[in-house]
Amino acid sequence: MKACSFLPAVTQMIYDMNLQHLLYGVTFECPAKALEEKSRVVRCVLEGKNYTSAEIDKIYSASKAEGKNLYYVDEALLKEIQPDIIFTQDVCEVCQIDTQCTAAAVAKLDKQPLIIPLTPQNLDDVYATVLTIAKALGEEQVGITYLHELQKRTANVLDTLRLHGMPLKRVSLLEWIKPIYNCGHWIPFQIAQAGGIDMLSNPAGDSIVTQWEKIVKYDPEVLIIAPCGFTTSRSLEEIHLLTEKEEWPQLTAVKKKQVYIIDFDLFTQPSASTLTDGIELLAALFHPQLFKMPKRLRHKCLAVEEKVATVTV
Repeated sequence: MKACSFLPAVTQMIYDMNLQHLLYGVTFECPAKALEEKSRVVRCVLEGKNYTSAEIDKIYSASKAEGKNLYYVDEALLKEIQPDIIFTQDVCEVCQIDTQCTAAAVAKLDKQPLIIPLTPQNLDDVYATVLTIAKALGEEQVGITYLHELQKRTANVLDTLRLHGMPLKRVSLLEWIKPIYNCGHWIPFQIAQAGGIDMLSNPAGDSIVTQWEKIVKYDPEVLIIAPCGFTTSRSLEEIHLLTEKEEWPQLTAVKKKQVYIIDFDLFTQPSASTLTDGIELLAALFHPQLFKMPKRLRHKCLAVEEKVATVTV
């Protein structure tokens, strides 16, 4: 069995389940361990560039309008691997290579692999992909065991919240800074399982451009900034786009020092383990009297105070 993962999230889950011996090709955005050990089959024309949020949005918008794809497959390398299975996606053509582009490259192969598109829309869908991946690799029981352990962790958070009758925190999570995007797909469900509610979000649907005025009117108690593909340090470079807005000091989240920059992989990279980490981290931010911030996640979160970001958790 030879598998290729064209999704960082799938690669992460394969490693989580210790099935990486079946993985031969990955994308350039996959976890560091995979990049050290596996061949990079999927590349991007923006790879290695350091564009601003606005520039990235402009490039992707222009590419889509022209019918071009920013991702491409190293066809020679794919032919050399001759995979039996390729995991791809159809959730977001901006973030990752899609099934259509993958199929075009696969059509040129002498040996046709099975293409398995994963299209989770909500949190339950993400957890279901664990079983899809494990079953495709002939290790369904491994997936069941892995998923059970993750669900025990989320159940513990929910049980604790119910036991103490905690009220929901009014939350807003931003998936992009310029333009501002709300959060969609599985992220609103993560927020809910952590004891919050994001009334500006789009559960089980695409994130969309959201006017700053709507955020000001909504006035979140907790504001999470987690741009897709950005680490905390990268997001920190552009936090001024928000902190320099006239209404920024008046937001309840700012007054209460409840504004946080968090690594993208806890939200917009839909691997079951990283999303579970995201729930536990959010629970600690929303209800610190009940939950402690996991030590292994502290480096993924920065608290923003006024116009200066400092590590406080």
